[in-house]
Amino acid sequence: MSTVTYPPLDVLKPVGPDLWIVDSGPVRALGLPLPVRMTVIRLGGGDVWLHSPTRYDPGLHAAIEAIGPIRHLVAPNVAHCTFLEGWQRHCPGAVTWAAPGLRERRPLRRRAGRDAPRLDRDLADAAPPDWSGDLRQVVVRGGLGFREVAFYHPRSRSLVLTDLIVNLEPGRLPAPMRPLARLAGVSAPDGRAPAYLRVVVRLRRREAVLAARALVALEPERVLFSHGAWFARDGAARLRRSLRWLLD
Repeated sequence: MSTVTYPPLDVLKPVGPDLWIVDSGPVRALGLPLPVRMTVIRLGGGDVWLHSPTRYDPGLHAAIEAIGPIRHLVAPNVAHCTFLEGWQRHCPGAVTWAAPGLRERRPLRRRAGRDAPRLDRDLADAAPPDWSGDLRQVVVRGGLGFREVAFYHPRSRSLVLTDLIVNLEPGRLPAPMRPLARLAGVSAPDGRAPAYLRVVVRLRRREAVLAARALVALEPERVLFSHGAWFARDGAARLRRSLRWLLD
C-alpha cells in the first residue's frame, strides 16, 4: 500500500515562478487519512505568503526564510488552523489573515482566551493592499457560515484553493477507505468538494455559481488545493469538471 502523503514531506517544492508547495500530513478527517498541503508565494516586494500552514519544522522555516521574510499567514478555515500557532510563535512579525467569519466559528470561540490561534485581520472580497499587486481573490460563499477564499497568482497562472476540491488517489488510500472516498465524491482523477460541503455551498447557490464562474474565467494552468493530487496542467478544464456539480 502506498502512503497517502506525497513525500518528501515538510520541504519546499518549486511549482512555478515565485511559487512553492509543502506536502505534509497525514491528518484524519471524515474518517479518512488525508495528505495536507501548504502553498508558499513570494510577493513582488520579496515578502513571503503562506497559505494553510502545515506543521512547523525548523528546517522548513529556514528554507522559506532563505527566499524571503515570512510576513503573511493565511488561515482558511477551522481545520486548517491546526498548525497555525507554531508558525505564529516562530514568525512573530507575520500578520495572520482569517477567512471571512472564521473568528466567529464556534470551535475557535470556545478556545478564545486560552489556546486559540491569533487572528489579526479578516479577508474580504478584494485583495488587501499588502498583496493586491500579486494575487486576486474570489470568495466562495455557502450556507452555515461557509466561506472559502480562492487566490489566483497571475505570475504562475496558478489558482490556490483549500477544500473546494479534494482529489484523493485511491491507490494511496487504505483499501477499506476507498469506498468511503468514492461515496464522498473526492476520488481522483477529477476530484470534487466533499459531499457535505456541496450541500452547504448549494444553500447559497446563486452566489456560489457566480464565484465558480469567476474562478473558471481566470483560466488557471495549475490548480493547487490542500488534499490530494493537485492539477499541474490543463487547470481551467479540470477545474470546470471538478465544479460541474455547481456549474451544470
